[in-house]
Amino acid sequence: MQRFFLILIASAPLLTQAQNLQFHYDLRHTVAPAQNPRNFTTVYFEYWKKQQDSGHSVVKPGSFLFKTEADLYGSGNNIGKFFLQVSQSLRLWKPKVYLALQYSGGAGITEPKQYSYYISNTFSAGIEYPFQWKGIWLTSQLYLRYTASSVDPLLTLYWWKGFLNYRLEIAGDVSIWTQNAGGSKRFYFFAEPQLWYKFLQQLSAGTKINLYYPADTEGPLQIAPTVAVRWRL
Repeated sequence: MQRFFLILIASAPLLTQAQNLQFHYDLRHTVAPAQNPRNFTTVYFEYWKKQQDSGHSVVKPGSFLFKTEADLYGSGNNIGKFFLQVSQSLRLWKPKVYLALQYSGGAGITEPKQYSYYISNTFSAGIEYPFQWKGIWLTSQLYLRYTASSVDPLLTLYWWKGFLNYRLEIAGDVSIWTQNAGGSKRFYFFAEPQLWYKFLQQLSAGTKINLYYPADTEGPLQIAPTVAVRWRL
């Protein structure tokens, strides 16, 4: 847990403009006890800056995303896995199709320590297209992602919509990609649909459903719902 807060301190310039801090209680053991030893808490921090595109400058910045996630399933409820993602889009032309750049990486921490592992550094470049459909804000991204083991396509879609004067929100994202694994090319899928209800100006409660394919454990698909609170900073 200490490592996670050290990273947040190192990110102090971003925290002064941070969007939200989330605490999720992951119920995957309740859903599939045979494959998951226990439920656990996840601490999630996200900073998102909307498009700053005036249309007049030579370099027209799009959206920026910085997010970290710490799963507290380690010994003594310490960090068992940590993940970081940074994304930036921009354009140098008139059509509102953006160049998109992204980095992600992380690590898994185990007991005994010799079984700890890295989540591979991934560098991605591609195109981003934000649009609206029936009142839903959407952003589609098509990347070419590079890891030490392969170069593969990655397709991601983000969505958001507010209801009841923005007191109720639906949000989330879905990604599909391929990657070399076990000597062959494998297909991967990840999605995290979310539902939030705002009780106070800064405080919301809600849920997120993590969907993984192939699952980290036995079975073709892992479904891991959470109950959560979100504090806007």
